[in-house]
Amino acid sequence: MSLDNLPPLRDSLEQAGLLARKSFGQHFLLDLNITRKIARLAGPLEGGWVIEVGPGPGGLTRALLETGAAHVVAVEKDGRFLPLLAELSDAAPGRLTVVEADALRVDEAALTGGAPAKVVANLPYNVGTPLLIKWLTGPWRPVGLTLMFQKEVAHRIVAAPGEDAYGRLAVICQATAHCRIAMTLPARAFTPPPKVDSAVVVLEPRADAPPAELLKRLEKVTAAAFGQRRKMLRSSLKTLGGEALCKAAGIDADVRAETISVEGFLRLAAAL
Repeated sequence: MSLDNLPPLRDSLEQAGLLARKSFGQHFLLDLNITRKIARLAGPLEGGWVIEVGPGPGGLTRALLETGAAHVVAVEKDGRFLPLLAELSDAAPGRLTVVEADALRVDEAALTGGAPAKVVANLPYNVGTPLLIKWLTGPWRPVGLTLMFQKEVAHRIVAAPGEDAYGRLAVICQATAHCRIAMTLPARAFTPPPKVDSAVVVLEPRADAPPAELLKRLEKVTAAAFGQRRKMLRSSLKTLGGEALCKAAGIDADVRAETISVEGFLRLAAAL
């Protein structure tokens, strides 16, 4: 068995009697034309390491292996899919490692043996945002991320100051990476269809990303500012210094969080 003659994903799922679990936020992407396009959006993968989270039946996994990636590490919490992924591993000898684990708790550096890696994933809806924050602010940083989210979440990642979707997620993501929506997908592309459309976001980590200590302060400042987003900064940041903090950062204390640029929030974090 090779990658070229594996059975269609839908057939494999039906034969195994597997259905998506709502509790895991699962929605399967079975169209290989779409999964191949997502793999291409991740940029050159040939010879490199890739981490995939939530592979399920392995549609995107197949596409990643077809790119010539040296090694794909697939982290799957749902043990029901391990036999299907094992078949895929047999079709790509030595190039796929399947890890049964919760992606929020794994040590990515250990998974890759310290090799730099990209993350490419159709993320389970219920853990997508915390996983993204983990990769952008934690001790292990990927060299690139190509991730599927609910369309609403994707817009929150790329939103600009003054837009309704602009908030804490946009500030943290844009402070640490160059972010863009590269592809949108209707709900009908998935099995079962979710209630909302989805989008693929490509994030390229910034060379000038804030150091870990400044990121911790940024998370604290944005949590306070957007926790009371209808209030002026003098009020929402009161526990962190309020007007004095704003003055030190050169920010008008009489404006709301949604009007402050990413660079402005970094100045607030630095002044904290």
